[in-house]
Amino acid sequence: MGMFRVLVVEDDRELNKTVCAYLSQNGYVPVGCLSGAEAYDALYEGTLFDLILADIMMPGIDGFELAETVREQNRDIPILFMTARDDFASKQKGFRAEIDDYMVKPIDLDELLRMGALLRRAKIASSHRIEAGSLRLDADEYSATVDGEEIPLTVREFNLLYKLLSYPRKTFTRSQLMEEFWEGDSTSSLRTVDVYMAKLRNKFAGCHAFEILTVHGLGYKAVIK
Repeated sequence: MGMFRVLVVEDDRELNKTVCAYLSQNGYVPVGCLSGAEAYDALYEGTLFDLILADIMMPGIDGFELAETVREQNRDIPILFMTARDDFASKQKGFRAEIDDYMVKPIDLDELLRMGALLRRAKIASSHRIEAGSLRLDADEYSATVDGEEIPLTVREFNLLYKLLSYPRKTFTRSQLMEEFWEGDSTSSLRTVDVYMAKLRNKFAGCHAFEILTVHGLGYKAVIK
């Protein structure tokens, strides 16, 4: 998966060391910082990080301020917050600062490996491409190819498929998909989503890189094989 560089911003020295050690063992390259100010230094030294893992409650520059400053410079880098549970309820503004995910302390180290999914999504966001097995989707051209053969798709079909494959294994409800891709168009019923999913399944019947699954009573998800 290549060497991903992770900036770890946590003022608890022991936790910082533990997290960095764990990331190293799992093939990441962590850089630990004990404060927001140190994190700014690391970022401005020009090291390119693939992901930022930050505590929220830190003296001086807190996680929110750090996230907002980073977002002004970089829209795509995933930011993962570590936080005490009671702390988060009052601090939902984190999502307004466009963070990507958060984990509750005490941190379950295995949960850190969620970063893999965030990194994959960031790569999709910055390259505008999804590749899975023989399938290639290009969001700049709205093109889909399987083994180099173009599969003709409407813009809406392309967008639906791109969304599902950007978040593999995540279930989207019919109403979520309607809201986003039919902009809440009230003349269309939720059955419209089913019709589109059936079209996509037909068009990609010969492609074994992924599958669109119906999650009964809920909606749909894509699984990459």
